[in-house]
Amino acid sequence: MILVIGGAGYIGSHMVKQLINAGHHVLVLDNLSTGFCELARHGHLVVGDLADTALLERLFRENAFDAVMHFAACSLVGESVADPAKYYRNNVSNTLNLLDVMVRHDVHHFIFSSTAATFGEPEYTPIDESHPQKPINPYGASKLMVERALQDYATAYGLNSVSLRYFNACGADPEGELGECHDPETHLIPLILQAASGRRESITVFGRDYPTEDGTCIRDYIHIEDLCAAHALALEALVSGKVSGAAAYNLGNGNGFSVQQVIDAAKSLVAEEGRGIHVEEGERRAGDPAVLVADAKRAKNELGWTPQYADLPTILKHAWEWEKHLAKLS
Repeated sequence: MILVIGGAGYIGSHMVKQLINAGHHVLVLDNLSTGFCELARHGHLVVGDLADTALLERLFRENAFDAVMHFAACSLVGESVADPAKYYRNNVSNTLNLLDVMVRHDVHHFIFSSTAATFGEPEYTPIDESHPQKPINPYGASKLMVERALQDYATAYGLNSVSLRYFNACGADPEGELGECHDPETHLIPLILQAASGRRESITVFGRDYPTEDGTCIRDYIHIEDLCAAHALALEALVSGKVSGAAAYNLGNGNGFSVQQVIDAAKSLVAEEGRGIHVEEGERRAGDPAVLVADAKRAKNELGWTPQYADLPTILKHAWEWEKHLAKLS
């Protein structure tokens, strides 16, 4: 059985579906602070928090978990700067609660949802695993603290882990069951598509004077299905003993798309249905690097991971079908 923390959220819910389809039994623990019951349609949902150590002890006592996947975290950069205590408490302290219970119950396989924010301002691109980790906000710092704790837990307690550093997760379940529904929404692709569906008046481009071909920021977008596939491969590697200690992998497609490229591709997609996207101009946002692109060769070579949905039109098509579903409900 696999315990999925945060399995009612965007990434976690897609992961649970993949695990169930692969024949795993899954228990989901989510406090529903940002997750949704409707997304937790696969697996068994327990509503609870990692701060509740008594609950964790009961779950581990009553279930024979083979591994734990941890997706639950506060993840808004701006909020982390304004309220760092929330981030260190939830992302670090609560994760340590989980790790300690795992150690007490001899569960030694852990997959951690980390982030490219642990690297901070890029010193070079594409960013590989050897890139210095110098986070510039409490969100990135909190994730890096857990990565470092995992190294020590591996040495001291034999807890084997894989930390997967995401770049820009995007897209939706190709079957239309699941997708992004953050509140508030901060990700570029759903924001653009909300402007197309009418749930938002416009999309704002923050800066057109970056040192890129069209002047807008470039990001590495990775389809949610490919992201989850990497987690499944990491699970196999841990359980088989192929990977041990505290391993870490960057996850991205290895090539980026600019904000303008994403907008143009989205305009082409929704134009087929007679829709348009109103674009407004804004000033640069502090701390936005011009280019963030992953070097994911290690994940490909060591885990055998190959992204299946790396092209922008497919990513947008799946996300657009999900957005139209949400628009009908609103």
